[in-house]
Formats: sequence, C-alpha cells, structure tokens
Amino acid sequence: MAAATNAAAAAAPAPAPATPVPRGQVDLVDFIDWSGVECLNQDPAHSIVNALKQGYRDDEGLYLASDSDEQLLIHIPFMQVVKLHSALFKGPEEDGPKTIKLFCNKEHMGFSNVNDYPPSDSLDLSSNHLSESKPMQLKYVKFQNVRSLTIFIEDNQSGSDVSKILKIALYGTTVDTTNMKDLKKIEEH
Repeated sequence: MAAATNAAAAAAPAPAPATPVPRGQVDLVDFIDWSGVECLNQDPAHSIVNALKQGYRDDEGLYLASDSDEQLLIHIPFMQVVKLHSALFKGPEEDGPKTIKLFCNKEHMGFSNVNDYPPSDSLDLSSNHLSESKPMQLKYVKFQNVRSLTIFIEDNQSGSDVSKILKIALYGTTVDTTNMKDLKKIEEH
C-alpha cells in the first residue's frame, strides 16, 4: 500500500511557480525607488501599487485601473542602474493592456508628448499573454543602462474605456557601479 501511495505522489506534478523568473535574471521590484513612482490617469481606488508592489500584485482582487479613458502612463525610477531583460503584464482578457510602449530613461513624460519620442520597445499583447503569466523578452540591447522606465499603456484588448492590470513584473540584473564615497583618497608622499 505504501508503494502505491509513493508512486501516486511521484506521479503528481509539482506545483509550478506563480511566475517563472527568466534564467540569470532577478525580479527588480527590490530596486524600484518607490518615492518616484507615478501613474497618470489611474483610478484612485485602484492605484499602481496594486499591480507593481510585492504582495499586492499577487492578490487577484487588487489591480491597477485607468480612470477617464483606457490609457495609462507609468513612470518607474530605479535606485540604481539596471539592465532590463523582460517584463510581465498580467490582466483580464477583456480589459487587459494590448499595446504597450516602453521608454528608457525618459523623465517628465505626459500624454501630450508621449508620441514625440520613439519607444525603446513596443509590445503587442494578446489575451493569452495576459493570462499565462509568462514574461515577454525585451530588446535587451536597448535596456542596458536603465535609470528609469516609462510604460505607456495605449489601449486594451476590448477597446473599452477602462484598462486593468493585475500585475507588472520587471526582470533583469543590476549594473555594478562604483560608489564614489567608498573610494579612499591616496596620500602623496
């Protein structure tokens, strides 16, 4: 009987991790400068924290929603320079984001000038992308020296007035930089 129980346990698949982190990359959530995170056109009851912050973004009942139309403009500064490898956007099949434009190191962007700059990368998400929790690989060469990331959600899957995002996760690595405060002055003799 014990052998049958062990065989059944061995045959049962192990639960898959919620989101597979790409090999050699880390979730960059710990490197976000939260004091500078902004989201334009967010519904005050459903803010960016719900989709971006650890713990909140894994709660299916919390989400980021747009307010007056389907567009969102999200600015995410980092505490140190990072290399961005991939991004995950999870949302409902109907109201989840469809066209996403990513801008590297663009400060003070607004809806009036977002189309004045070429994006570092553009993503066209299908409803399958939104439900399968699989990171989308970015044009890695364009994201080698990232101090901030601006995400423009242009439209959603159904064309409705409200876009909803359950989770945003950014994957990459930190860039080793020299901290000038750590350097010691060399005395000349």
